[in-house]
Amino acid sequence: MKAIIKEIISLSLYLAIILGCTYLLVNYVLQRTEIEGDSMQPTLSDGDNIIVDKLTYRFKEPQRYDIIAFPYRYEQDTYFVKRIIGLPGEKVRIDAHGIIFINDEALDERYGTEPIHQARDAFTPRILGEDEYFVLGDNRNDSMDSRDSSVGLVRREEIIGRAFVRIYPFTSIGFIQNKKSSSEPETGENK
Repeated sequence: MKAIIKEIISLSLYLAIILGCTYLLVNYVLQRTEIEGDSMQPTLSDGDNIIVDKLTYRFKEPQRYDIIAFPYRYEQDTYFVKRIIGLPGEKVRIDAHGIIFINDEALDERYGTEPIHQARDAFTPRILGEDEYFVLGDNRNDSMDSRDSSVGLVRREEIIGRAFVRIYPFTSIGFIQNKKSSSEPETGENK
């Protein structure tokens, strides 16, 4: 009888540890998110399942070109996944030709697949606060992002985490590129 009780206690303890670790993992370390729509094409596609790393930003600040997840303000349990373009304290604007300017210097980045057709709210220069980020979808002409007042600037406290790895579809499993190639300059004249 003692052996059975000992086995039940051991199994209960084992299950409690597994449930506790799962709770910590899901709430503080990782989150699975499904991409809906084409706003992050070609980097992420409709139906992709990704894992968001919720731990990294507890130890370091988000960087330019990181792909982040944050909640949509007007719909519960809906998250946006976008790329950081503007950092706290910077001045961001997009001109009539679709060129992104950071502190009055053209940003030479290649994530967008085509020139931006509408700057919307970003046509007027926006100076970001000390905890604000300007985000864009990689599919610039089919994205609700910081150019739209319904999304606006993303505050640091709203950022859930950084897109880390794609887990579905299985043919595309792999790490998600969050940084710009080190061989490309960060800012400069568009040619």
